[in-house]
Amino acid sequence: MLIAILLIALLLEVNVKKIIISVALLCSLATNAQSVKVSSPDGKIVVTINDEQKPSYQINLENETIIMPSRLGMAFKKVASFGDGFKIQSLSKNSVNNSWQLPWGERQTVQDNHNELLITFGKNRINANTFNLRFRVFNDGVGFRYEVPKQQGLLDVEITNEFTEFTIAKPKQATAWWIPARGWNRYEYVYNTTDVETVDRAHTPFTFKLDSGTHVSIHEAALVDYAAMTINQKRPGILKADLTPWSDGVLVKTKTDFKSPWRTIQISKDAVGLLNSNLILNLNEPNKLGDVSWVKPGKYVGIWWGMHINTNTWGSGDIHGATTSETKRYMDFAAEHSFSGVLVEGWNIGWDGDWYNNGDVFNFTKAYDDFDLKEVTTYGASKGVRLIGHHETSGNVTNYRNQMSDAFALYEQHGVTQVKTGYVTDGGDIKRIDENGIIRKEWHDGQFMVNEYLHSVTEAAKHEISINTHEPIKDTGLRRTYPNWIAREGARGQEFNAWGTPPNPPEHTTILPFTRMLAGPMDFTPGIFDLGFNGLGADTNRPQTTLAKQLALYVVLYSPIQMAADLPKNYQANLAAFQFIKDVPTDWQESKAIAGEVGEYVVFARQERHGDDWYVGALTDENARELTFKLSFLDKNKKYQAQIYRDGKNAEWINNPYEMIIEDKNVSFSDSLTIPLATSGGVAIRFKALN
Repeated sequence: MLIAILLIALLLEVNVKKIIISVALLCSLATNAQSVKVSSPDGKIVVTINDEQKPSYQINLENETIIMPSRLGMAFKKVASFGDGFKIQSLSKNSVNNSWQLPWGERQTVQDNHNELLITFGKNRINANTFNLRFRVFNDGVGFRYEVPKQQGLLDVEITNEFTEFTIAKPKQATAWWIPARGWNRYEYVYNTTDVETVDRAHTPFTFKLDSGTHVSIHEAALVDYAAMTINQKRPGILKADLTPWSDGVLVKTKTDFKSPWRTIQISKDAVGLLNSNLILNLNEPNKLGDVSWVKPGKYVGIWWGMHINTNTWGSGDIHGATTSETKRYMDFAAEHSFSGVLVEGWNIGWDGDWYNNGDVFNFTKAYDDFDLKEVTTYGASKGVRLIGHHETSGNVTNYRNQMSDAFALYEQHGVTQVKTGYVTDGGDIKRIDENGIIRKEWHDGQFMVNEYLHSVTEAAKHEISINTHEPIKDTGLRRTYPNWIAREGARGQEFNAWGTPPNPPEHTTILPFTRMLAGPMDFTPGIFDLGFNGLGADTNRPQTTLAKQLALYVVLYSPIQMAADLPKNYQANLAAFQFIKDVPTDWQESKAIAGEVGEYVVFARQERHGDDWYVGALTDENARELTFKLSFLDKNKKYQAQIYRDGKNAEWINNPYEMIIEDKNVSFSDSLTIPLATSGGVAIRFKALN
């Protein structure tokens, strides 16, 4: 029989190696078709898939169980579910070890090394009787997805439940860092630090530390035409995939063949290992846009912070921020300091009154009388500075879609190549008008909006425009497939330090790298120099950091577009510290997390792309600490000048955030640096190559 199958494979030009592996495995399962295994390339992570009673899987790291036996499958509205009684019918294995290039990013070259197992499950019934599970196991974790082919009873599909679970032992002894899901403020919450058993419903990335010290983060990759996955704790330790529903309660509406997003489990013996994982990117498809040389990383300033601290207004009037004259003033500042763009919010009709509820009013091609789009873009071009566009929808996505093509065409006509979009409205209140003219309310992370966000990105690409989404769907690595999706928000950013009540606490930016930032770049908008605009102290709305920590954020919180968020006058008053913001790149050849613990501190080193200089950013929570780290990431054949921006001896974030020491030291790869960090402090270092 084996010979016959091989002959058929040769005739059909099928991969003979895969056929041999599949047949051999099937033969081995003839007497016990209950479980199969696939391991990581280094052999340390082992996934076991079982079909006893119902499909399930388990993950081990060496001798430690990371995910206990956990259920798999899904339920449908009109046909029986994939679950009880489904058995393993066939297997196919494959291995990959190659590299690919990011056009921009934390690193230029990404290594993809994994072992794959494709399993077909089936059941002896007429309708809805088969589905596939594809597992990919990397040295840094596991990804798996459902692949459902066309079959009798499953053409148009409505998914009402996904059974996927992530079961962990001793949840009361495991520590989790998480934000609540399905809430009014989308992803913009202060992180909770609790035991896992306390978690109710949480967004992903959902990061936790087992009592052994092993760190794990559950997320998803390649979220396309599907509902986002949140985590719901059914019983202690049983974390269930909880998909965000449509307004009618259905989770996913699709057709066969369909594939779910990848369910991902990143695994590391320590916290730092999570930060150096490429798993999410590796599970996304390659670039679909072709030549993307028009997607440009860079730094920008903006008419933005002034609105948050009430120096200006978004709406028209005496202190309107988005005027022709004010934009030119910002462009002058940007040109003087070699910034590539100026973000202007509030230039188009719709901002007057309660703009939060103006979704029906916004016009994306008509400006207020005090703003001349052609004049400001022509002026900017003469100085080598581009206007960065802005589209705020206030959650009315039908109004935006109806104008989107014209709006992007207008920006393209005036040389605008980046647009920040906004979807400010309460979670669950996204407004769409269906085909019958009926108003429906959807979640930001339901299937409808997953598709709507991607539509804005693909439409923008037709005009060679990059998109920076605020109030977004969470990042799942789609920047690999659509490189013009250059950044997004998706967590509490800097603006909460202006009016957040409470503002972001000191630990916030020591948690973000291990949670939100595992998904991809964030437009956090760092760089506030006037830390006392509402007065100093611990109980005012203000950045709860030192000045040195604001500089460190440019290295620690990765984004290919970084904003110098404060007012120009505040930078002009401290040009010595501003120099680091001017110097630091936003596009990297390589990035390495070199130290850190979740919610306590973090240290990143990054090498500029197409250059020899390295940069380090380190920051701490509310506790002062001294960090020592080796410089072994530097080129051993070069000498460097370390240009150090660190907290002063008496610096502390509450009453003395400004004290900073700027000093130079000559160093090489064999050296170490010991740096004291103040409370909620930081250090930013440029290692300038000398030879």
